[in-house]
Amino acid sequence: MVVAAAMMGAPVQAIHLNAEKLLKSMTLRSGPGAAPKFREWQKLVEEARQQSNNELKLQKVNEFFNRRTQFMDDSEAWGQSDYWATPMETLGQGKGDCEDFAIAKYFTLLAANVEMAQLRLIYVKARLGGAAGSIVQAHMVLAYYSTPDAEPALLDNLIGDIRPASQRPDLSPVFSFNSQGIWGGISAGGSAGMTGTNRLSRWQDLLNRAQAEGFE
Repeated sequence: MVVAAAMMGAPVQAIHLNAEKLLKSMTLRSGPGAAPKFREWQKLVEEARQQSNNELKLQKVNEFFNRRTQFMDDSEAWGQSDYWATPMETLGQGKGDCEDFAIAKYFTLLAANVEMAQLRLIYVKARLGGAAGSIVQAHMVLAYYSTPDAEPALLDNLIGDIRPASQRPDLSPVFSFNSQGIWGGISAGGSAGMTGTNRLSRWQDLLNRAQAEGFE
């Protein structure tokens, strides 16, 4: 899997967390048992913010969600055929599919002061059982770019460790996106090939719902 990063522009300010609003949103959805989970997540964000090394932030966040979230298809988890859960929904329910894992990690790393331009959610085709596998399914991972020209590191719920894209021949990228825009394929070069997030209605809806939750 070869992925090129877009050129990073001016630093993007970290998102603001409205803790009271986030906890209220999570409790309304998941009940009183949401509070301990929220405090654990809050502790994770605080510890990650104190890390000067982004790779350590990635490890903490990746491990947190991979260990605490049960993989479950949307129809079973949310009663819908294709639903993108907000971070507080995933955290509160403790379940979700690949999109939910990637989205929760994305917002948590933004909250931990990782630059938005360094993060992309990548829609891929995954070969189950490795690069030679015969079964292909849609999948989503989170990519981190340490520099504009760096090979991205991939955070994935299918495996426990974070690997560079070249070590994931089982994944074929289709397009990537973040809160700033959507890139067709794996194009590089700043805004080249980038379109607004409104072109991906499910993602735009998710951004709106996350903001309403308290990611401001």
